[in-house]
Amino acid sequence: MSSPLSSERLAITRAALAHAHLAYARHHPEASPRRQPVHTMYGGAHLFTAQTPQKMGRTAVSALREYAPDGRALAACLGLDEALAERVHARVLAKLEREPVEDFRIDFEDGYGHRSDEEEDGHALTAATEVARGLAEGSLPPFLGIRVKALTEELFDRSARTLGLFFSTLLERTGGRIPPGFVVTLPKVSLTQEVTALVRMLELLETDHGLEPGVLKLELMVETPRALYTPDGRLALPALVEAAHARCVAAHLGPYDYTASLHITAAQQDLLHPACDFARNVMQVSLAGSDVALSDGPTNVLPVAPHKPGAQPLTEAQREENRQVVHRAWRRMYTNTRHALERGFYQGWDLHPAQLPVRYAAVYAFFLEGLDVASRRLKSFVEQAARATRLGEVFDDAATGQGLLNSFLRGLACGAVTEEEARATGLTLEELRGRSFLHILQGRRPPE
Repeated sequence: MSSPLSSERLAITRAALAHAHLAYARHHPEASPRRQPVHTMYGGAHLFTAQTPQKMGRTAVSALREYAPDGRALAACLGLDEALAERVHARVLAKLEREPVEDFRIDFEDGYGHRSDEEEDGHALTAATEVARGLAEGSLPPFLGIRVKALTEELFDRSARTLGLFFSTLLERTGGRIPPGFVVTLPKVSLTQEVTALVRMLELLETDHGLEPGVLKLELMVETPRALYTPDGRLALPALVEAAHARCVAAHLGPYDYTASLHITAAQQDLLHPACDFARNVMQVSLAGSDVALSDGPTNVLPVAPHKPGAQPLTEAQREENRQVVHRAWRRMYTNTRHALERGFYQGWDLHPAQLPVRYAAVYAFFLEGLDVASRRLKSFVEQAARATRLGEVFDDAATGQGLLNSFLRGLACGAVTEEEARATGLTLEELRGRSFLHILQGRRPPE
């Protein structure tokens, strides 16, 4: 018996739907296996040198040894289970000694301020020279970039000049090489035309220096309501990302400018403010499936001890006050970081090297707490998918499989999870390093 809904009668409808599916797939690629850093450390361009990441690492190690010398002290400070804190402490210390900074942003905006044109020209040249030196010495972090000034009417020319001087100098010093994972951060974006303008600058730089088209990437900072919604109530981020022509790799929440633009008083401007949760939710919904990474903002309460040792050693009261101040700041940051992680924001900004121990402690604790469950779930999921493939059935949940794999890879990439623990998933290290759920299934398919 033939169906009244035959393929011939539905041909036009089917073709229209196929066209729509293709268009959807272009805007919603499969979950990316690309590594995402767990943080972005930023500092003024006038201070950057090729050794800045290592120097920050030494400062972070010193802070950890002074204010949380062992797992028990870390547990008491952050409210962790002592057994978990012992594992976390050892891995954080190893991370700080091996790769203290995952991502660094050389800042020509808020962390730099307004200076004379002569000064900024000079700092653009020296920053580029230091990046070139770090690239040659192998001292750069895995991810790196610069943040230029906003492309407002007042700052456009200055921003463009800094960008041009930096890249021209960098490429001259490196023989045309760009550090891996390099991005340009556009702050306070509100209009698609601002993104278009930055894209045009990057295109000109690529052409002038013989670079592969599209190799220079960018990221957007969400610091204004107009970065979330257009005046007529439409979501703004999809259009902003579209205007980047596949160059946009991340969107970062700038909580303090954002809350200030909503007339929230300075005393209430905080990462835990409901306005920031709303912004995070809109960012997630707007960019879900777009392959654009999301990042939270920084904790602005810094773990800086009020008393510095001088000619005379610190008194016990001064040492205790230092400990309390640092621990209070660490607890604040731990709460903020966990809040973001639980809401699906796996990256955040840091302002001071003494924040690094808690950044990694929060991330590591988050992944280790759920490690056993995540391992069993991923192992079971791979087995189910492979079984369906062996039986010739259609396994249509590869996106979920990739999402599970990506979540596990986050912990492995940042040092929270060891390779030995990774093997508990039933996957080989080679399969994990391939970072592709589909490739894992294809590799396990029996020969025909």
